[in-house]
Amino acid sequence: MTTTIAEQLSTVSLYERLGASAGIRRIVDGMVDAHLENPVIRARFQPYLNDPERVEEIKRHICAFFEMRAGGPGPYRGRCMVEAHRGMNIAEAEYVAAVDDILGTMRALGHREEERAEVLAMLYGLKDEIIRV
Repeated sequence: MTTTIAEQLSTVSLYERLGASAGIRRIVDGMVDAHLENPVIRARFQPYLNDPERVEEIKRHICAFFEMRAGGPGPYRGRCMVEAHRGMNIAEAEYVAAVDDILGTMRALGHREEERAEVLAMLYGLKDEIIRV
């Protein structure tokens, strides 16, 4: 029995289709760069620019979380989304701006609409854990 390309892709995890750890790291690097340029949310990220070690730590946590949610092999040992965003009073407009940055980064990196749609669904599944005003 032969399988179609669509059937083969459906058995490959999102993690693998995003390029595994290296591909997710490229998304996270681009996302952080986009956040720093985005007038809606850049003020939240600019204070970290003077602490490159903290920026790297944040990126590692985001990568590990993203990998876990995308079906990657490693466990995530960081804080849950509620704890990670507690007290930040993130508005919906900020959340949407961050999501747009992530999807724009993925588009710029050449990720297909299917992967972007899966990531969008993943991100919107986290919305109520992040927006807590």
